[in-house]
Amino acid sequence: MSDIKIPSDKEMKEKVIEGLKGIFDPELPVNIYDLGLIYEVECKTDEETKLKACTITMTLTSATCSMSEMIVDLVSSLNMRIDYLETVEVNLVFDPPWSQDKMSDAAKLEMGFL
Repeated sequence: MSDIKIPSDKEMKEKVIEGLKGIFDPELPVNIYDLGLIYEVECKTDEETKLKACTITMTLTSATCSMSEMIVDLVSSLNMRIDYLETVEVNLVFDPPWSQDKMSDAAKLEMGFL
């Protein structure tokens, strides 16, 4: 019998956030998490498979963002890069709209706003 440790929902959320920090807006030198594009990450365990399903609620810097499809595709494919993450659902919202105040201090510093 193997001693595989499937992460808890909280641990999976942390792994997903780390994965999100590895996705950069191609037009800006900041990852999408610190940029403030991620509003919520919710992870749950599928009782049958014991694997994780995560829902990510996010926005874009604008509704007409030319890189929107690429960014959303990278977010929705996180399950290909994180062990035990079976599915990722992306809820793309524009309310509330993104603004610079949603950026982390590190992102503001990187962009020269601090």
